[in-house]
Amino acid sequence: MIKKRDVHESQALFDLMTHPEVYPYVRQKASSSEELMFMIKQMIEAEERGEVISRTIIDEWGNPAGTISLFDVQNNSGFLGTWLGKPYHGLGYNQSAKEAFFDELFYELGIENVYLRIRKTNLRSQKAAEKLPYVVSANETNQSLYEEINKDENVFNLYVISKDLYTLVHMRQHNEAEDALEA
Repeated sequence: MIKKRDVHESQALFDLMTHPEVYPYVRQKASSSEELMFMIKQMIEAEERGEVISRTIIDEWGNPAGTISLFDVQNNSGFLGTWLGKPYHGLGYNQSAKEAFFDELFYELGIENVYLRIRKTNLRSQKAAEKLPYVVSANETNQSLYEEINKDENVFNLYVISKDLYTLVHMRQHNEAEDALEA
């Protein structure tokens, strides 16, 4: 579902990124596949420095479908950024990619908190986030970070996924599945 970033995917990702329903929500916009290739190269270098963690979301045949990244990594926390190409909307790729990414972040890379900064006008992303049982609104519980991301204009809602809650939800789901098998 996800793999490490590769500059050779720039044309396919650029084609997906530039769709009018996708482009406004892409954090790192590029105006050409060459520019995107350069940005991917920079992102790979930033990952080596521990500043970002980024993966390409792939479909069943290994084709790029979008990207998922943890930006501004500090103190075992960072901000999630993800986008999917329009042909992949509504097919379950986003949730599967997030599960794989969170497993890697929390259990392999030592991340403790993943923050989501979602535009209040982006109802699609808000609904997707709120569907996940381990996502919690942090507008009030992390007031200083909420104010920081909205310092210029109040346009974002803040959510958090903690390693502890993510783990608890998955343990509970695993136990429910075992109980259903025994019944």
